[in-house]
Amino acid sequence: MEIKRCGSQPSGKGPVDYFTGTVRIDPLFSPPSPARVAMALVTFEPGARTAWHTHPLGQTLIITAGCGMVQREGNPIEHIHAGDVVWFAPGERHWHGATPSTAMSHIAIQEKLDGSPVNWMEKVTDEQYAGPIAP
Repeated sequence: MEIKRCGSQPSGKGPVDYFTGTVRIDPLFSPPSPARVAMALVTFEPGARTAWHTHPLGQTLIITAGCGMVQREGNPIEHIHAGDVVWFAPGERHWHGATPSTAMSHIAIQEKLDGSPVNWMEKVTDEQYAGPIAP
């Protein structure tokens, strides 16, 4: 058994190559091999978001605070709120982040394939971020 104590791992900034706006990443746990899971608490300030990306084995988001947005490629933007759970299938191209006026935090859970849990792509443009919202 291993317990990761609150505050025992430093917070980090979301790398500018993969995020737009102010993003804080608090690592939660990444157990040693053969386990493949990686978990982090990610907080997006208003207007902040990820770049387009995929996960080789999928991703689960548990929205813990605020209001945010998610989008799968080819689909309208969906609003998400604290308590919502979002699943992205393996290889599904998507992005997620805060709304323009409200911060959002989520726990991100994904598995590593060949040592990597994510494949990063280009940034979401301002036009894509402001795009059509699902009814």
